[in-house]
Order: sequence, then structure tokens, then C-alpha cells
Amino acid sequence: MKPARTKTPRKPPVKKGSQTSLKDPVGVYCRVRPLSLPEQECCIEVISNTTVQLHPPEGYRLNRNGEYKETLYSFKQVFGTHTTQKELFDVVANPLVDDLIHGKNGLLFTYGVTGSGKTHTMTGSPGEGGLLPRCLDMLFNSIGSFQAKRYVFKSNDRNSMEIQCEVDALLERQKREATPNPKTPSSKRQVDPEFADMINVQEFCKAGEVDEDSVYGVFVSYIEIYNNYIYDLLEEVPFDPIKPKWNSCSTPMRNTDFVLPQSKLLREDKNHNMYVAGCIEVEVKSTEEAFEVFWRGQKKRRIANTHLNRESSRSHSVFNIKLVQAPLDADGDNVLQEKEQITISQLSLVDLAGSERTNRTKAEGNRLREAGNINQSLMTLRTCMEVLRENQMYGTNKMVPYRDSKLTHLFKNYFDGEGKVRLIVCVNPKAEDYEESLQVMRFAEVTQEVEVARPTDKAICGLMPGRRYRNQARGGPVGDELLVSEVVLQSFPPLPSCEILDINDKQTLPRLTEALEKQHHLRQKMTDEFHKQAITFKALLQEFDNAVLNKENYIQGKLNEKEKVISGQKSEIERLEKKNKTLEYKVEILEKTTTIYEEDKRNLQQELETQNQKLQQQFSDKRRLEARMQGMVTETTMKWEKECERRVAAKQLEMQNKLWVKDEKLKQLKAIVTEPKAERPERPSRERDREKATQRPVSPSPVPNAPPIRLRHRRSRSAGDRWVDHKPASNLQTETVMQPQVPHAITVSVANEKALAKCEKYMLTHQELASDGEIETKLIKGDVYKTRGGGQSVQFTEIETLKQESPTGRKRKSSTGAPAPPDGTESEWTDVETRCSVAVEMRAGSQLGPGYQHHAQPKRKKP
Repeated sequence: MKPARTKTPRKPPVKKGSQTSLKDPVGVYCRVRPLSLPEQECCIEVISNTTVQLHPPEGYRLNRNGEYKETLYSFKQVFGTHTTQKELFDVVANPLVDDLIHGKNGLLFTYGVTGSGKTHTMTGSPGEGGLLPRCLDMLFNSIGSFQAKRYVFKSNDRNSMEIQCEVDALLERQKREATPNPKTPSSKRQVDPEFADMINVQEFCKAGEVDEDSVYGVFVSYIEIYNNYIYDLLEEVPFDPIKPKWNSCSTPMRNTDFVLPQSKLLREDKNHNMYVAGCIEVEVKSTEEAFEVFWRGQKKRRIANTHLNRESSRSHSVFNIKLVQAPLDADGDNVLQEKEQITISQLSLVDLAGSERTNRTKAEGNRLREAGNINQSLMTLRTCMEVLRENQMYGTNKMVPYRDSKLTHLFKNYFDGEGKVRLIVCVNPKAEDYEESLQVMRFAEVTQEVEVARPTDKAICGLMPGRRYRNQARGGPVGDELLVSEVVLQSFPPLPSCEILDINDKQTLPRLTEALEKQHHLRQKMTDEFHKQAITFKALLQEFDNAVLNKENYIQGKLNEKEKVISGQKSEIERLEKKNKTLEYKVEILEKTTTIYEEDKRNLQQELETQNQKLQQQFSDKRRLEARMQGMVTETTMKWEKECERRVAAKQLEMQNKLWVKDEKLKQLKAIVTEPKAERPERPSRERDREKATQRPVSPSPVPNAPPIRLRHRRSRSAGDRWVDHKPASNLQTETVMQPQVPHAITVSVANEKALAKCEKYMLTHQELASDGEIETKLIKGDVYKTRGGGQSVQFTEIETLKQESPTGRKRKSSTGAPAPPDGTESEWTDVETRCSVAVEMRAGSQLGPGYQHHAQPKRKKP
């Protein structure tokens, strides 16, 4: 039974090379392409080698109400219109290739609007190769003599490499040569003249330091991201992508859409790096082979003719250069067969599709959908940069939306610290691209504030350096036996010639025998000497052994003594360690106690500070409350002082008015009293006064037998005119002596036009309750006029007021017990004052007061 597969454990949060102290900002460079026509208006100006100025064109200023705003943007370096491809490569791409050789990853973008020269910067043109062929040339110039044989390194589908022995690699080479595969380029094939001028780099470029004790292998792959789908440009599709689809009847289908190859998926390897699953990786051995692979995929890349660019890229292309290196073994002959010692580094060259506005490119149909996907992926890239900058500047932990686009998801590891990132911003200075260039500049400004962790150096292995050249200088292994044989043979004299030319030659063999006997005798002598020396050496060796044995015994004794001392010291050390542990335990307890006390002290101090703050707050609140109360008391005091002054003034005014009223009443009464009267008629009291009079003691009347007075009606001044007497139904009948009576009057309860047409005068009887509780009757009089329209109008002229007061409850001036003066003057005046009512008729608006008023003002009796 197979064991259950477990989930791959996640990486710890701290990634490789993510030390906070070792971070580098994203290198952002700017390249300005020359204008197509010299007379075109320019909106971008190079100020220095690090600054460009962007100013709005004339038409833009007119549309924006004449606003003119120049903007400066800074970059790591700015390349003007006269910059060569070699100068750009030396500054931007050369360090990335050097890092690639030393086991570090790199990512290079070209970004800009459509038609700004991105593809030219990356690929180049005939006679002027771009960054890609120059990177390949520098790489193979550096590792050319140290490359492993083909198929020693073999890629798998898990974004890793395997090592094959020389025999397996040889068998695979023979197998591939027997069945040629168009995917695998051959170094013997002639270079395609179509791109021969692009890779013919005149300047020789090579990395400074290369590990000579390693072997290298180069693998390339080429993909494109089209409409947010990933396609392998090196994949051989079984149909012609130019021709339409055919159905089962061998007739072309009506749908003219082309069949697309199968899209690829993004995967995550065991190191949590993103890669394209199922992508073809081709091993190459030279610049020509690598560029041939690139050119084969470039022909399949999607381009289209738009209103702004004749060959506009409709997809993002990614050309990956993967360098695999493994160390040689200790002898320097073969590759070390340890998979853990393989180092894989990768350089990704990305040619982004240009951002564009559809109203300028006049895109329709598929072109419009492609433009939307291009702009969406670039917007996601910009959003990721903004979130990364915000997290780094403000310490936030927002999630970076890498997964919103395949482009950002593929390269997320680079921004997490897996390599160096560089961006080339390509701009077209013509005025028509001003708004697009402005957005590109803002994106560059945000990107260069993002910091990426610096990748760490990767150690290859711990073997001794210089193994390769030491093995070559030795020329192969040499045995010790051969050296001994050569020394022994050189110690004997040379043998005479052994060649027998004549059958009767009797001298050669005797000389040879004599020489051999001499050598045998010499060998015997050497053997005896060797035995003697061996015996002597044995005796010396025996003596040496004895001496060594004695010394060993002596040393053993010393060692025993030392061991006793050491054991004693160990016991002492153990005792001291126990004591030390006890003291440490006590110290720990004391530290804990001290910590507790310090914590209590801090708590008490905090509580004391809190109480002090509360007291200070209460004290400040109390002072503020006192100040507020003082202000309120002062304000209330001033308010009441003003109120008292106002009341005093009002009371004074009221008393003055009362005094004036009293004076007026006295004057009126005096005038009434002083008039000569034949007789004093008694005032008939009302029914209510009679009822009240029966309930209290009645004082004797000064005139006991007064004749009854008949009711007298007051006649209106305008008695000769005809009147409309308007008496509302709500009026009450009063019992006053004086009653208004108008002859020739038409009495109505509601005024109407018919009654007004027959009369010349109008009178309205109005009743209201006075302040003393009595009913006050007002007679409002006016003249009736005819209007032009045949109607009637009333103009009010005067108001008569009829008011009554009850004298009951007032203290009378005269009393039954008081004797009357002899002349009778005082009694007559007092009786009139208390018992009579005086009616005074006045015009409305007179200064003497209202129309009819009844006054009964008592007079104080003289002592």
C-alpha cells in the first residue's frame, strides 16, 4: 500500500535574501526614441543623465484653459535619442548577466506606449542587436570552454534539473542524431541570414569571474501572454495556424477564427517558485543556436497593424535564459553526481505590449479585445507596485493582487526577493503621445520607490578549487610501482648490445653473460647490504621501540597522575556547578521577586500618576466651575440690577400715569360739582347692585325721598340720516341708564348689501370684557358711500364707548355718624362723588381718554 501523499509544507514567511537591511530599489531607466519626422512637435526633453522634463503641447494647453505645467521626472539613468544599444546594454543588462553566471536570478522589463521602441530595445534591428542577443553573446563568451556536453543536464516537468552520467548522455546524443528533431538546433547548421546581422556583435563582452571548477548548461524557453492566457511559442502545433479550420467533410468552416494552441498553466515548484507547466526548454550551446530558437518563436508571436503602429505587439513575450551549473568531482574529470549541488539561475527578458487608447488606435473586434486585456494586465502590474510601495513605506500588510493577472503571478517571486528587477521605460517624445507618456512616467515614479530584497550568494560546494587545470597538467594518473621500477633500473649499468648479426659470432653472448653475472653479483651484494641494513634498521627500530615503550610508560604514569588531578578537579567542578546552580536558582527567584516588586512599583506609580491626573483634572474642573459660577453670578447680578432698574422705571411710569389719571378725574369731578344744580337726581342702581346692597349694612341716604327718575335715551347727533344698526347676535343686553337709540334705523345681525344700499350711515355695536371684569360697549360709526362698480363701502369716522362700574366695595366719604357741615357743601360733593355717574362725550382720538367713562373716585375726609 502506498503511503498517503501529504501536502507540501509552506515556506516560512522569511524568504531567501529578505533581510531588511539588504534591499535595493527597482532599477528604473528611461530611453527616449528619436522623432520619426524632424518637424514633429516634441513634449519630452532630456534635462540631465537622470532627469527628463515633460511639458504639455500647444493644443493640450488650449483645451485645458491655457494651463501650462511642466513636470520633472527622475530615473536611475536616462538614455537620449543618440544612445547606442551597446551603451544601454553595458549599464542595464550587463550586471544581470554577471549575476546569472554567479547563480542569481534577474528580471528585465521594457515598458511604454505602443510605438515607443520596446521591441527594438529588446530584440534590435539588422546591424544593431538589442539587449537579448547581447545577453546571449556575453553568456556564451564567459562559459564557452566550461560547458558540459549535451544532455548531461536534463530538465523535468517540475522546474528542476537532473544529471546524467557520460554514458547516458552519449546514448541520448546518438539517439537524437539518428532521429533529428527540429526543436533541437544544431551547431553545424548555417546561421539564418534573416537574423545573422542581429547576432553579429562586434564588441567582445565577457564576465569578470567564472567558476572554472564547474560545468554549465544553457536552456532557453519562449512564451507569450495573450488575452491573459499563456502560450508556448516553441510548441509545434499539428496544424497551420494561418489556415482556417476544416470540418469532417474537408471543407473550410464558415467561422474564420483561427484555432489557437493549447494554453499553459502556472504551477508552483517545491521551492514555491512559479513556472509554466509543460513549457519546452531547449538546450543550446552557442549564441547562434539560442537566437535561432528565439527567432522561431518570434515568428509565431501575435502582432497586428494598428492606426499607430504597423507591427504592434498584441501580447507580452517572455524569453527565459536558464543557466544550470554543477561542480566537478575531486579529480576534476567528471560532473559531481549529486543533485543537491546543482545551481539553477534564470534571466527573464520581458517585452511588454504597449498600453494604448482605443480612440486613437481605431481598434475594433479582436483588436479591441486585445487592447482591453493588455491595458488590464498593465493596470494590475501598476496596482501591485502601488500596494508594494504602500506596504514598505507605511508598514501595512495589504495583500498584493498578484493573481489578478498571469503576468504579475508569474513574476511574483522576483518582487518577494528572488532576484534583481530592472525596468526600461521607453517613451516617444511626439506631442500626440503626451497623455499616455504622462501615465507611463507616473508608473515609473511609483515603481522606483519599491524595494526588492537583495539575493544572497549561493555556495557551489566545498571542494578544493583548481581541480580542472590540475588534472589537465598531470595528464592522467601515475602509479607508485612505476616510479620504484624506474629508480631501480637506473641504478644498474647499461647492458651491452644483444644483437647477433653472424651465426659464428661468439663474443656477444659471452659479453652478455658476463654483464648479467656482474649485475647478478651486484644485485647479490646489494641484497646482502640491504639485509645488513635491514638488520641494523631492525636493531635501531627495536631500540626505538624500547625507547618509545619507556616513554609511553613514563607518559602513562604522568597521565595517571594527571587523570587523578583531573578527576579531583572534575569533582570540584561538579561541586562548584551544583553550588552555581543553587545560586542561579536563588538569583532566579530573587529576579522573579524583583520583577514582581518592580511590576507592583510600576503599577503603583501608574496608579499614583492616574490619581494625580484625576486630582489635577478635578482641580482644573473646580477652578473652571468656580470661574463659570463667578461669571454666572456676575451675569445674574447685572441682569437683576437691570431688571430692578427696569421695574422701578416701569413702576414710576405707572405711578405717574395713575397720578395723571387721578388729576384728570379730580378735575372732571370738580367741574361737575361746581356746576349749579336745581336738584340732585338719584342714580338708579342695577339689579346686581341691589342684591349686593341687601347683603351689607346700608348707610342712610342723604336724600331719603328722592323722586324716581325715568330712563333717558341719548339721541345720536345724526338723527336725521337713515342708519344701518349692526348688532351681532352674540351681544348682551345691558341695564345701563344710557342706551343707544337711532331713529330710522334698519337693525341687522349680519351686514348685507341690500341694507347698506338704503342707508347713509352705519353703526356697529361691539362688546368686550374690560380689565376690571365689566362689559364695555363700543359704538363704531361710519359713512356709507357708493362705489364705481355699483357697490357700497363704509368709511369709519368715530367710536363711542359705554362703560359701567359698580361703586360697591368702595369706602364712602360720608358716614351716618359724622355731622354734616352747616352749609351742606361737603355733603353734596361727597354724595355726588359716591352715588352719581358722570357721562362725558368725546371724539375718538381725544387726549382726554376714551369716549364714555364712569368715575366714582372717593375723596379723603379732612381731619
